[in-house]
Amino acid sequence: MTTSVDRSPERLVFFSDAVVAIALTLLILPLVDAVQEAASHHTDSFEVISGNQWKIYSFLLSFAVIARIWVSHHRLFEQVKAYNRPLMVANLWWLLTIVVLPFPTEMIGGFDEDRFTATFYIGTILAANLCVLAMILIVRADPALLRTDAGALDRQRFAIALNAGLLALGLALAALVPRVGYFALLLLLLVHPVARIRDRRTAGAPA
Repeated sequence: MTTSVDRSPERLVFFSDAVVAIALTLLILPLVDAVQEAASHHTDSFEVISGNQWKIYSFLLSFAVIARIWVSHHRLFEQVKAYNRPLMVANLWWLLTIVVLPFPTEMIGGFDEDRFTATFYIGTILAANLCVLAMILIVRADPALLRTDAGALDRQRFAIALNAGLLALGLALAALVPRVGYFALLLLLLVHPVARIRDRRTAGAPA
């Protein structure tokens, strides 16, 4: 596959950042609509908060999720100096998952702890992480795409693969154990401690 070494990935990054910004903006729109609806029905202003707690929780959760995934995307492209067609296609699939995420976010606000909604939501996040992992593997396979040495990319590959594995486990738990629901996402708290342990062991291993 021919690498577009004569073209910087900046345009790809700018387009991706714009899509992410739009997705983040879309997350707040249901809450804006809730304010307008409450005002039209002359509802007490405090009830806009108390009556839309799930929408607020889902907004904050999805904002944090998209921001976290964007950081991974940003770190990856800091190490990319060029791109090929597979990388561009994988990036478009990643953007699809980001654009879709406000949909299950809105479903959380409407269906609370519904099992299908939880699995749909976690599954969308898993798909986004798998797309980032695919992009890392594409860049790792073609040295012409790399701006720096592969060490940092390999560390990120481990973290994203671990993240995807924990999300897959969380998806299974949310699907099989209804009470688990979105608490399955707490598994992601294991990513950084495990990655740090792995880095220390790698650093201490003999060359």
